[in-house]
Amino acid sequence: MLVFRSIVFNVLFYVALLLLMVFGLPAMLGGRRGVFAVANAWRIVSVWLLETICGLEVEYRGVENIPPGAVLIAAKHQSFLETFSLLKYAPDFAIILKRQLTYIPLFGLYLIVAEQIAIDRSRGRQAMQQIVEAAKPVFAAGRQVFIYPEGTRRPPGAPPKYKKGVAALYDGNGASCVPVALNTGLFWRRRQFLRRPGVAVIEYLPPIPPGLSREAFAARLQDAIETACNRLNAEAVARDPSLAAVIAEGAACDLAGALPS
Repeated sequence: MLVFRSIVFNVLFYVALLLLMVFGLPAMLGGRRGVFAVANAWRIVSVWLLETICGLEVEYRGVENIPPGAVLIAAKHQSFLETFSLLKYAPDFAIILKRQLTYIPLFGLYLIVAEQIAIDRSRGRQAMQQIVEAAKPVFAAGRQVFIYPEGTRRPPGAPPKYKKGVAALYDGNGASCVPVALNTGLFWRRRQFLRRPGVAVIEYLPPIPPGLSREAFAARLQDAIETACNRLNAEAVARDPSLAAVIAEGAACDLAGALPS
């Protein structure tokens, strides 16, 4: 039954995404606001499909910790689920993403019109400075900036690998930062088609104020996110003990050096 439901969900999920991208093209005439409307429709449909077909509920916590206006949102990245679920409390945002995504037909066009921040990761330190400079007008406009501090998806249980970009972005723009913890990878695993039932939690943590050194900020951010993620993972395992194997597999995969980049 799990396999069948997952297949049905995946088919409908990608069909819905394709239809929204095609029939939502006129929304681009409204600029990024029009694109955000299409993106939110995608979120609503996707979450509904997860709940209805897979029995997977998406729960939000700590939304009162999100200040209005310009703020850096630093979220743990475990699955594709949060890429659309985080849109619920993002009225006007820009995501730090790899430039290759803008080359995807239709999808890339939406990213460009929505004024997202696409970077060339191969440029090393130059890419870091590019992030800082590109984010300045976004913050100045009172918009949110999203970043995944580890740069890519990491399975639950894997040791953290936070990159320097998030600290540079925090230090270079003087904005407060809201850490985001989650346990989505327990239910929607990287590069697997199964969608487990349960409660996927996305939790916004208390903001980290501006003014800290890069080192102090990086340590505080990692501790806040990882501590909360461990708590959310333990909570999920208490509900469904079989999820403990998912965490153990993530840790073993990373320790063996088998985790794809």
